[in-house]
Amino acid sequence: MSRKVVAILGTYRKGGTLDAAVEAILEGARKKRATTHTIYLSDKHIEFCRNCRQCTQEPGPERGRCVQDDEMESILAEIEASDAIVLASPVNFGNTTAVFRRFMERLIGYGYWPWEHATPRARSKVHTLKAALVASAAAPGFMIPLFGGTRAALRITAKLLGAKPVASLWIGLSARQPHHQPSARILARARRIGTKLV
Repeated sequence: MSRKVVAILGTYRKGGTLDAAVEAILEGARKKRATTHTIYLSDKHIEFCRNCRQCTQEPGPERGRCVQDDEMESILAEIEASDAIVLASPVNFGNTTAVFRRFMERLIGYGYWPWEHATPRARSKVHTLKAALVASAAAPGFMIPLFGGTRAALRITAKLLGAKPVASLWIGLSARQPHHQPSARILARARRIGTKLV
């Protein structure tokens, strides 16, 4: 049976650094006969979380449903039907993009948080998916996991979605050209990461 890999991109600019790197990861997965799909969050109608917490009130392992009528439910249904995910965002002001954060905040339904409890707890601690974490920045790539909140945001998102990160790709110095493309070395590494997801 074919495995499925879904990529979630929090970029505002298509055809750039992240697109090329994520496509190389998906290419590696397809070489292992996986089916792939890319979701650009900027193309989707995703409302801001209202912090009403209705999705967190009912106990049980199933994700709580949001009361808002947008495309978030269909995105999550596709992720839940996949075997692996790629979570990707440029670094903007030291963290993931606003559109990625909007997506991330809407994952609160994966937690159980009744009003009488001080903090939420995960509905399930089982990680059934694999994840690859990808970010690009103007700074050198090695700085992405060391400074700012990008690495933490991507890891938290993976955890909420029930995914265990098996690889990460930090692409630096991507702001030196208006249409920066990753090097052949980075693309080769991305393809290898794709094979790990299947």
